[in-house]
Amino acid sequence: MTNRKHNFSAGPCTLPLEALEEAQDEFIDYQGAGMSLIEMSHRGKHFVEVAEEAASLAKEAFEVPGDFSVLFLQGGAMLQFAMVPMNLLNPGQKGAYVHSGSWAKGAITDAREYGDIYIPWDGSGHNFTRMPLSNELGALQDHTRYLHITTNETIGGIRFAEWPDVEVPLVGDVSSEYMARPLPWEKFDLVYGGAQKNLGPAGMAVVFIRNSILESCNRNMGRYLRYDIHQSKDSMFNTPPMFPIYLFGKVLKWMVRQGGLTAMEAAAAEKSGILYDTIDASGGYYDCPVETASRSHMNVVFRLANEDLERKFLEQAAQADLMNLKGHRSVGGCRASIYNAMPKSSVEALARFMREFEQDNH
Repeated sequence: MTNRKHNFSAGPCTLPLEALEEAQDEFIDYQGAGMSLIEMSHRGKHFVEVAEEAASLAKEAFEVPGDFSVLFLQGGAMLQFAMVPMNLLNPGQKGAYVHSGSWAKGAITDAREYGDIYIPWDGSGHNFTRMPLSNELGALQDHTRYLHITTNETIGGIRFAEWPDVEVPLVGDVSSEYMARPLPWEKFDLVYGGAQKNLGPAGMAVVFIRNSILESCNRNMGRYLRYDIHQSKDSMFNTPPMFPIYLFGKVLKWMVRQGGLTAMEAAAAEKSGILYDTIDASGGYYDCPVETASRSHMNVVFRLANEDLERKFLEQAAQADLMNLKGHRSVGGCRASIYNAMPKSSVEALARFMREFEQDNH
């Protein structure tokens, strides 16, 4: 295909063309079965092989230690906002949450329905333009079970450049930078995220959970909400999100062929660097409100002098096949989401357009 546009959507995301073409070839008749994979039983031979391979690839590609299990769950990351405190917080325990922006706020709001929650650091005083340093988190309260962090705020365009150094396990919402850089797994008990930001279609959360904590998880809830049940059933407790798992596996194979996590991290730094260099070289024509050390490698946010100019920028960008650059409705401005499958050539095309627009509209 030669007519694919440059898709900077924050999610659902750009996916590797190779993975989409493979799925297209198999969609009607999967491996000579005479039917599509998504028409088959989730307990049949074909899909069980797909799911087992996807789980194995997920641990390989993300360099996950052997004492973690991977779960494929419905509900996206937002259901995890509730499942985390429901499962991890027992009576007398507290959850600490870093308030870093819109998605952290969502996690905090839901967690408060199910447990004793407090905020050791609130980014609202910085207008959510940076993440905290470890020494800013202070001493956590007694009986804190975990510290929840949103490792990359999709809307605000900020990320944790340094991992918090605290005395309790971390829980991480990594949705918008899933498998874009390594994690210090020794710090985490649970990692989750929606697949649609970086790894596949919408409709699935990928959860990595440390096996040793499953015995101590709260079980006073509906069965679908229990991590231990999903782990014991290999994510087959109910009919899983079959198509997202299938395409997720293909994206992971593509990722491994590209060089894996190391290559994804290097590419993310290079691609985001192209845009930040363009912004910084504009002399203020484009303004990124994020403090340099906290700049996201996945979601590059910027503003122009006024909303009329931003509207013109977005209209002309779309005419140049540079799509989905409008910032989130809650903050406005512009945002380029450059996930793993976003080609460097698309980022270079956007940078050229930005320079030309500046010259033509100064």
